[in-house]
Parts: sequence; structure tokens; C-alpha cells
Amino acid sequence: MKNDSDYLNNLRHSCAHLLAKAVLELYPGAHNAIGPSIEHGFYQDFDMGSHVVSESDLPKIEAKMREILPSWTMFQFNEVSFAQAKKLFKHNPYKMELIEEFAGEGKKLLTNNPGDFLDLCKMGHVENPSQELSRFKLLSTAGAYWRGSEKNKMLTRIYGTCFPSQKELDTYILQQKEARKRDHRKLGKELELFLLSPSVGPGFPLYMPKGFMIRRTLEHWLTKEKENRGYQFVWTPHVAKSDLYKQSGHWQKYDAMFSPMKIDDDEYVLKPMNCPHHFQIYNEKPRSYRDLPLRIAENATVYRFEKAGEVNGLLRVRALTQDDSHIFVRHFQISSEIDNIIELTLMIYKTFGFKDFKARISTRDPKNQDKYMGNTKSWDDAENALIDAAKRHKLPHFIGIGEAAFYGPKIDMMVRDAIGREWQLTTCQLDFVQPENFDLCYINEEGKNEKAAVLHVAILGSFDRFFGILIEHYGGAFPLWLAPVQVTLIPIAERHTEYAQKFARDLREQGIRVELDSKNEPMQARIRNNTLQKVPYMGIIGDKEVSASCISVRHRSGVETKGVTLSAFKSQLLEKIEHKV
Repeated sequence: MKNDSDYLNNLRHSCAHLLAKAVLELYPGAHNAIGPSIEHGFYQDFDMGSHVVSESDLPKIEAKMREILPSWTMFQFNEVSFAQAKKLFKHNPYKMELIEEFAGEGKKLLTNNPGDFLDLCKMGHVENPSQELSRFKLLSTAGAYWRGSEKNKMLTRIYGTCFPSQKELDTYILQQKEARKRDHRKLGKELELFLLSPSVGPGFPLYMPKGFMIRRTLEHWLTKEKENRGYQFVWTPHVAKSDLYKQSGHWQKYDAMFSPMKIDDDEYVLKPMNCPHHFQIYNEKPRSYRDLPLRIAENATVYRFEKAGEVNGLLRVRALTQDDSHIFVRHFQISSEIDNIIELTLMIYKTFGFKDFKARISTRDPKNQDKYMGNTKSWDDAENALIDAAKRHKLPHFIGIGEAAFYGPKIDMMVRDAIGREWQLTTCQLDFVQPENFDLCYINEEGKNEKAAVLHVAILGSFDRFFGILIEHYGGAFPLWLAPVQVTLIPIAERHTEYAQKFARDLREQGIRVELDSKNEPMQARIRNNTLQKVPYMGIIGDKEVSASCISVRHRSGVETKGVTLSAFKSQLLEKIEHKV
């Protein structure tokens, strides 16, 4: 099929070659580095030498690509020796480095050429580039360190995309235009939700009062839903001895831990995960089979050393707060507990209006078994349990080979937002390995020790990332129950302020988040400002409203209803908040 993942990867990678050819023709002395396909497109990295390329240059580069494309009839492939490769690419230090690396690993050295551009490459390509590569668009430029290391030279990265049809390309471009309007970093600043401070550092967001109100509302709601389902909440510190993570295997297998620190005579680390802490709570006393399932939960901040180029607003941070849970179960309880997790997940998605989602079952990479801990049978059992759960709930699902954590497979829920972008949210990881590492036992009916299984669960993932996704999903116009300011009361003149203040106190006593806007500005200016702040409701108060003990209600959409009684307005608000609409 023309739109399957393998074909799209080949299409976009081939287009990255076309981009490289165009740039090298336009900018003599430049060198192309790597040009992989990525989700929704591709990029190509360049050492531009003495040249500087910005987004204003992209139309010129696109024009050169279209000029070149008709002559590209077919990619010709050839295997070359180490000596041949070094001779062919001696002018390009980045290709030379790759040649040395591939040869050292015993890999074949392959070249391709669509007619007038020899390159070193081993990835797949399309069969008829002149016909298949015509629906492309260059999107943006960025800086990127060679091989992702800050120790290496900063290169120029040009992003683009390519689709099998013009309709698909046009749809994607419109989606990207809408996404720019909804960018959570832009809206976060405009709506005063969160702050990214250079003085604090990249990846460490600061939540402002309005943003924290939304985040706190999310946390309280999810905490209540979990407590209603038997979860017990705990608190654990932000640091632990490094030995704890050596026991769990994170020290050996997880590459995003911050550098250790010395406290007294011991070595400590900022925690990248909560599970080893929760295991200590489980093992604090002997557990009986009657205690299981035991659901331990924590809204806990963890710390991960993400690379500077990968940090992205709230979507990729270095300090993230997870709605984390670890559920200790007997093996025959696994299926029913996964059912409970899926039920909670679907309820959460319905609340936010997420209707288009599918499950990714993340399994081992059979070609790289050294990545994983545990034995083959435990992994087989765990992977089959997750697949069976997806089938029981009739969840659309697919297998993500090699996407498993080092200690167990997982279900990840992939959700499409309001403009069709896909996000990975809920995760449920089934773990038979850590119970062995930490001797997580319980006493069975016969008085014998048995190993528990552990489910690692996060419904939203991290509050930070989920908040960023919600900002873009709603375009900043949060539903009433989540809005940081639910109602703004606008007295037309100073003589109406006392009436507005009294009503504001009444609303606050009912838990409604209300502000009074009595600025010395025209009424229409205040309405416009609150509309731009995406406040769900504005209450306009003038002489008629005061004399009739009512209010004129204006929705942020512009719909206005006059003569609403105060009690009716309050009741409407409380009902909508309760039902989360």
C-alpha cells in the first residue's frame, strides 16, 4: 500500500536525498550529514560552511528541488569497499566518520545514486522518484548538534515532509497551520499559564497561578477517581541512594539519569522513577494474599536528563510530575486489574472528548535481547496478557516491537486530538522482573511465599505533558470545569460594583472561580480582553440588571443572554462543572 509505514519512510527518506542535492548545488562548500525519515516527515542535517540558511530561504531550496526532480528516474545501489568509500566521500567529514563507524562494526558500505547525486546510505528508497517525490514541502529550520552531542559541531537542520498525494499534503499543511495557532508555548504565555525561565534552566517549567489552578484541578480530580477505586496515596522523597537504582537496573539500563551527588559518605541521585521507592513501601511489612491487589499511587515529580535539543515546552521536560501507580497483584489477578485500568482510562478520555485512539502493545526487540531483564517465559506471559486485554475491550491495537521497557512489556494508548495529531498518553507496564530484583513476595493460602507481579500505571502520563497537550487540544479555551477563571463579572459603571462584588462572593462560596473586572476601561474593551483570555462566561451588570436582580450572561463564543436570574446562573454553572461539560 502506498500509505503504509514502510512506504512512507522510504518516500520521505528519498526526499531527504533530494533536499541534500538541492542545498549542495545552491551553497557550494556545504556538506550533508544524515537525512532520516521521522514521524510526519524527514529532516536533513547540513554543515553550511560559510553560508547561513533560514526559513526565508526554503522557497528557493524548494524551487531547486523541483528543478532537479525530473532527472531522478531510479536509485542505483552499489556495495563498496572501505577504501573505495573513503575515496568517494573524502570531501565530507561526516560521511567519513560514518564510514569508519560502519566498517568498525562490520556493516556493509552502500552507496546510492538517482542519477547525479552519489550518497552513502543504507535505508529504503522509492522506485520512481521523479513521479513519487513531487508532493513535498519544506517546513522549518533548526540547529542540531552532530550525532546529538553538545560536544560536537552545531549543524543546520532543515525539516520537510512528503506525501503520496497532494490531498494528504494539503491536509497536513492545514493541520500544521492550526497547530501553530494552538502552540502551547505561545498560548501558555498569552494566557499566563506557565513560564520557561532561562534563569531556572531549560526543561524546568514554572506554573503561574492560572496554570497551577488547572494542574491542581486535574490532580485533585484524578486522585479522587483513583481513591474511589481503591488506590492508596503515598509520598516519597526526590532523591535516593544510587544503590537503590542499581538494584532496580535503572543505573545499568536507563540513560537519562542526572549525575550522582555525595551526601555524607554515600552517593545519591535524583529519582528518575518512583517504582523503587514504592517497592520499599510494599516490603515494609509481610504481605498476605488478602492484601492483594495493593494499589499504591503518587503524584510525584521525577527528574530525567533530557538532551537540550529535545526539551520542548511542557511536552518534554526534565522535571515531570507523573500520576504514577504501582499495583501489586497475584498472577491470576492480572487480567481483571488491567480491565479496571482500561475502564478508568476510557472514562478519562470520554471526559476530554478523546474519541479516536488505539493501543500500542510494546514488546521486546527479538534482535536485541540484551536490552531486557528477565526470562523468556515471563516475557511471553506478560506480552500475551496485554494483547488479550486489548482484544477483550475491543481496542484497536498494534504491536510496537522493541518499544518495551527493560523490565517488561506495556500498553500505551495513542490518542488523536482535536486537529488529528496523535499523542501517547496512558501507559500500563506489566513487570515480572522487579519482583525478582526486590523480592516482592506475599504469603499465599498455604502459608508459602509467592512472587507478586507489578503493574506500572500512569493514566495521563505526566501532568506536565498532558497539560501541554490539553492546551493545544482546546486551543486554550478550556471547558468550564477546568478553566482557571470560570466567570468574570463586568460592572458597566462604578455604581454597579457593589452589586457585582456581592454576587462574586456568593459564587466563590460555591467554589466557582470568579474575577471582578472593574478596570477604568470601556465595557467593550473589558469584554474583548476577557474573550481573548478565553474566559468561559462574562456577567455584564448595569442599571437594568441591578434593578431586576439579574445578570446579562455572555459566553466567550459571543452568544449573549439577558435577564438571567442570579440563582439560575449559579445553578447552571454548578451543574456544568459537576458534569464536566
